[in-house]
Amino acid sequence: MNTVKAISVIVPVYNVQPYLRRCVDSILAQTFADFDLILVDDGSPDACGAICDEYERLDPRVHALHRNNGGLSAARNTGIEWAQKNSSSEWITFIDSDDWVHPRYLEILLQAVESTGQNVSVGGFERKQREDEIRTLPEIPRINVCNTEEFYCSDKVTATIACGKLYRKADFISIRYPEGKIHEDEFTTYKVLFQYKAIAVVDHPLYLYFQNPQSIMGSGWNPKHMAECDGMLEQLTYFEKNGYKKASEYVSRLYLISLYRNLRSANSEKKYHTEKRKLLRRLKKELIRRGDSSELTLKNAPWIYYEAFPVLTLPLRAWKKLFGKKG
Repeated sequence: MNTVKAISVIVPVYNVQPYLRRCVDSILAQTFADFDLILVDDGSPDACGAICDEYERLDPRVHALHRNNGGLSAARNTGIEWAQKNSSSEWITFIDSDDWVHPRYLEILLQAVESTGQNVSVGGFERKQREDEIRTLPEIPRINVCNTEEFYCSDKVTATIACGKLYRKADFISIRYPEGKIHEDEFTTYKVLFQYKAIAVVDHPLYLYFQNPQSIMGSGWNPKHMAECDGMLEQLTYFEKNGYKKASEYVSRLYLISLYRNLRSANSEKKYHTEKRKLLRRLKKELIRRGDSSELTLKNAPWIYYEAFPVLTLPLRAWKKLFGKKG
């Protein structure tokens, strides 16, 4: 079976029975209707698999795929591979199954790439605790062409998340999400965006992000959260290697903050002693390695240094030796 559609919409599905219909209905109600909807049931223990099958029977655009549980990355990868093999779509977008989208989500993101000649478009997003009234958008939305590095450094959250964007499907011929990791977007989205010097940015909220308290990110700290640090370090290495000076400096700061926050969260747990020691070593190493080049100095960010080197156990001469003029 090969479907002739303009866009493939990929929705990983796992244990979201109370929210799944809201998500799927928002997609099927799009003003732009020329799309495949690929629902990837990732071995969900609730009724999600049956709901996916129901939508497949009701609408020929819907394709329900079922796989053993492998996590969000594995489900997205399954959807990508199905789209590569079974759809003639030129474009691809990701929507998480507890979120929902504006009725013009696809229309405006496609209009953005077509009107500007760019290869990626990005829409705004709003965090939601409940279903509020969706904002009315102007008939002609405001679309800007932004330098990729500038956009990344001005709004990394929007730039990093996989969802809320329209990509060329061909960009995912070799790119896949890292399986077995959370914070999978940190390892992936930048690889697509930085293939291009500029992207189309829609300055309106098109993607409605539901803060689900039952989600992975809503749970307490565990060693899997260290993946955020690993992803930022991978980005930092890429930016340094490829001459993105502004992005390197920006991510260097965020990487240190990520190490600090993960260490603080880990220290609130009574277990994970090995992981805590690893995080502490990484934070110390990065603070020393970056020296005066870091924006986070002992003067303007003492909290991060005190976490790595408790001030009561470190004399002033040691601070000066470690950090030079920072004190």
